[in-house]
Amino acid sequence: MEPTRDYPLFGGAFSATLPPGAIDVSDLRPVPDNQEVFCHRLTDQSLIVELLELQAQVRGEAAARYHFEDVGGVQEARAVQVEAVQPLLLENLALRGCCQEAWVLSGKQQVAKEHQQVAEVVTLHQALLRLPQYQTDLLLTFNQPPPDNRSSLGPENLSPPPWSLGDFEQLVSSLTLHDPNIFGPQ
Repeated sequence: MEPTRDYPLFGGAFSATLPPGAIDVSDLRPVPDNQEVFCHRLTDQSLIVELLELQAQVRGEAAARYHFEDVGGVQEARAVQVEAVQPLLLENLALRGCCQEAWVLSGKQQVAKEHQQVAEVVTLHQALLRLPQYQTDLLLTFNQPPPDNRSSLGPENLSPPPWSLGDFEQLVSSLTLHDPNIFGPQ
């Protein structure tokens, strides 16, 4: 799939630009209703868009850290390390009209794949978009596992190439709300 300006998410309630090679994981296996998950065609990279309950008890940078650590707990990470947390400029977001606070976090988590004992260090980039009027924290996650050593092809021979941080930033900035009814009665 080539980059798509208005790829529908959550039944068309949202849309966003996805990077080349994005495969909708819901075509392969069940995905929770509050998530949209995409994987790269050739790498183990993934992108997740999640609608989560607003965690009003944490604010600012602490909210981004809270969600990062929560993801680590769900994935049973053996180690969780935050490397950087920065505010996102709301004017750069398509959701700027309803997003009151936005953060981007980069970190590493040591996780074992399903049914494996050996844990590998995965780099995660997360964007947290806070929508308190909808009682929602919107969490976007870009998982970057270490390169797969099984392939003898160099990155220059991959088609499509691995996703970049710029691809994730485009997803985050292009995320657009079309139907606020997804949040239920307000």
